[in-house]
Amino acid sequence: MPQPRWISRSTLVVAGVFAAAALTACGSDSNPAPTGSSSTTTGSATATTAPGKTTGAAPTSLEISDASATQLCDMIRPELSNWRVQGPTLGRIGLNALVHEWALRNGGINGHVLADKAIIDRITIKSCADVHQQAIEALELKDLASGLAF
Repeated sequence: MPQPRWISRSTLVVAGVFAAAALTACGSDSNPAPTGSSSTTTGSATATTAPGKTTGAAPTSLEISDASATQLCDMIRPELSNWRVQGPTLGRIGLNALVHEWALRNGGINGHVLADKAIIDRITIKSCADVHQQAIEALELKDLASGLAF
């Protein structure tokens, strides 16, 4: 059965949530978080500046089950053709919505994904390298982490 060539209603709803969150965050950026590269470091290391305070580095190690990794791959795979047709701008919105939904389904790990966006690359490279590569090409990204805005 061919995939529709439009964005689903749930994708639009989640994209609207992202837009609202982005607008809210832009208006109250009095203490911006440090930025860094989207490397593939593990989430187990945190940099400490003083006892009990961290610099905003990756959170403690997050274990993603094989079933959750497969679920992410299975969610991305059917969207690849849509992203190719829609182009990278709309496709990236779809990627964000999809990853957000996947994180919610898997224990609400959105905060972990936000703090360590490269986890999405590590998961997809390990579980479905072909899907990972096709998504990067369709979305015109260097890695999936660089396409995540949430």
